[in-house]
Amino acid sequence: MNLTHCGLAPCVFCQQVNVRVTTMDAELEFAVLPSTTGKQLFDQVVKTIGLREVWYFGLQYTDGKGYPTWLKLEKKVASQDIKKENPLQFKFRAKFFPEDVSEELIQDITQKLFFLQVKEGILSDEVYCPPETAVLLASYSVQAKFGDFNKEVHRSGYLTSDRLLPQRVQEQHHLSREQWEERIQVWHEEHRGMLKEDAMLEYLKIAQDLEMYGVNYFDIKNKKGTELWLGVDALGLNIYEKDDKLTPKIGFPWSEIRNISFNDKKFIIKPIDKKAPDFVFYAARLRINKRILQLCMGNHELYMRRRKPDTIEVQQMKAQAREEKHQKQLERAQLENEKKKREAIEREKDQMEREKQDLVMRLYQFEEKTKKAERELQDQVQRAMMLDQERQRASDEAARLEMERQAALLAKEELARQAEDQMKGQEQLAAELAEHSAKIALLEEARRRKEEEADTWQHRVGRLQLSVNTTYQSHYLVSQFDWLTYRQKIYASGPGPRDTKKTQNDLLHTENVRAGRDKYKTLRQIRQGNTKQRIDEFEAL
Repeated sequence: MNLTHCGLAPCVFCQQVNVRVTTMDAELEFAVLPSTTGKQLFDQVVKTIGLREVWYFGLQYTDGKGYPTWLKLEKKVASQDIKKENPLQFKFRAKFFPEDVSEELIQDITQKLFFLQVKEGILSDEVYCPPETAVLLASYSVQAKFGDFNKEVHRSGYLTSDRLLPQRVQEQHHLSREQWEERIQVWHEEHRGMLKEDAMLEYLKIAQDLEMYGVNYFDIKNKKGTELWLGVDALGLNIYEKDDKLTPKIGFPWSEIRNISFNDKKFIIKPIDKKAPDFVFYAARLRINKRILQLCMGNHELYMRRRKPDTIEVQQMKAQAREEKHQKQLERAQLENEKKKREAIEREKDQMEREKQDLVMRLYQFEEKTKKAERELQDQVQRAMMLDQERQRASDEAARLEMERQAALLAKEELARQAEDQMKGQEQLAAELAEHSAKIALLEEARRRKEEEADTWQHRVGRLQLSVNTTYQSHYLVSQFDWLTYRQKIYASGPGPRDTKKTQNDLLHTENVRAGRDKYKTLRQIRQGNTKQRIDEFEAL
């Protein structure tokens, strides 16, 4: 991709130089001319990625001595001390940080670039982050990548390939990869409904409260030669003791600074308070003072700019961003409504299917009951037939006994007549008469028992026939009713145990928490008193 070209035939002055620019999520390659300035290259990069909030960013390279350096926009790319490689290597990074990300960052691409850069700083431990906060930030990072948690999609191990926590945090707690994932997942589930862009912004809102967020540290000495840290950030300059980058001891907001300059290794800051002496410190190398001056000037300019009304360009960008966000919210709401409708239809379909299965099961059960009733009915009919046969046999036996009784009576009468006629055999006849009388008595008793037994069987057959008819009618009606019902339904249808591997920053953070200090309380405290008092305090360190 050519940035400029003279339009003439190739010549020694138009030899192109290959350039590779690495953003936080992409690699861009360009071919530039020896006359191309840093601004021309920078403008091409921001145009390619669609970035308009350009004032936060810069192009960083490694110089000939191996130090990271910011590309000067007003100078030619080829004239700067860039490490000789092919292609020339640049990193597109945030050079300055906002005071409040939610108020100042406008474009989604700006938020994404800051999110990725801050996340990298936290994971590499360049920015100290306590374990509890690290887990919460990891959950927002997961939401920004995967969106809402879905147990059907995000099964166990879905975070295995992601780098989510600083190595220091993982080493300090005896937790397996699965246990870390479980803790992060608990928070991930809490972010349901949050847009990916909003998750990135929430990440930055938490990260900006970390003590080392957005601070550039430099080795300096005061006039006494005490080794200290100078911290340059969006709010001003802070002085730190050598063993503590978390808790500044003295602070100078940009509103108190009138002029910044350096002479060789000596750096001079003139306060607005004319009664106060100059704030002077010393750096190890001239190039460090140049970097400090660049950062001070850029941060001071943005500090003053924030306190003025927005430019027309910024107002337009904010209006466009609000419109785009509103449109995304409408689209998301529409998608959510469609999703809910689909889920409702699926639930209704599942409910109908369950009801259908239930009705099929009930029909099967009724069919089984009907078959059982039919079998019982057949058994009862057979038993009734057997009882009827028994009753018939008893009736026949009673008739036979009756005939024998009649015959015995006739024989008795005949014997009585013979007794009257033949008195000679009276004794013998009397004996025979007595014998026949006893036999007749026995036969009478047997006939009476048979008649009672026949009556009993007749009564039992009647009751059984009535039970059979009632059972059959009941089962037939139930089966008919449930079959009709079935047809109508069918058609109508946090960190765990710790060890002792605490770093110096861990100990400092714990002490700050115990003392009730945080980033903003500390900044207010170190800026108390007038400028002269703080400069004197700096000199006394």
